Parts: sequence; structure tokens; C-alpha cells
Amino acid sequence: MSTAIICVILIIICYFGLKSTIKRTKNGCCGSGGDEVKKIKAADKNISHYPYTRTLEVEGMTCGNCKMRVENGFNSREGLYASVDLKKKLAVIHMKEQVPEDELKEIVRKAGYTPGNIK
Repeated sequence: MSTAIICVILIIICYFGLKSTIKRTKNGCCGSGGDEVKKIKAADKNISHYPYTRTLEVEGMTCGNCKMRVENGFNSREGLYASVDLKKKLAVIHMKEQVPEDELKEIVRKAGYTPGNIK
């Protein structure tokens, strides 16, 4: 009898684990079908209009939704245009005016990720 109870518990655990894995495979780690992150485009994408550029390490990104959240954090701010390399975990931020490092890091924190070194 106790063996049957243990088997039922293990089957239930496997079911929920498999269900979660399938959901993450389909939608990414932090997105779900109805909760997809919408891309915010920078008003000005002409790189020549941005004389300052910084590269910021970003920890905690694991999928396309993560990448888009970080880019949106920067691109929603006037005078900033950013692109994120998910594999390298780097955000390249183009600025029309210099922005203090602390502000750049705060944008990453507000997006839900951990800022690293700035180059």
C-alpha cells in the first residue's frame, strides 16, 4: 500500500514538472502565451545621432523575453537606444547625452535583472 502511495506522489510530481518544462520550451522562461512582451522601439534608430556608447553586462537573462525587457527599459527613455546580445549577456547603449552609470544600472534593475560592469 505504501509503495502505491509513493508511486502516485512521484507520478504527480513528474506530471507538474513535465507541464512546466513544456510551457518554458514553448514560451521562454518568463513569458506565457498571453503575456508576451511587446517591443518598444526607440524613436530615433540612426546610430550617428548618438555620440556616446556604453556596454553593460546584464545577468539573469535567459530568453528572448528577457532580452526584450532590458531593451525596452532603455528604448522607452528619450535619448537612449539599446540592443542586447543575449548569448554574451551584454547591452550596448547608445546615448545622445551622457547618462550616469548608476542610472543605466537602475534601468536594468527595474527591468528585473542584475547589472554588471560597464565598459
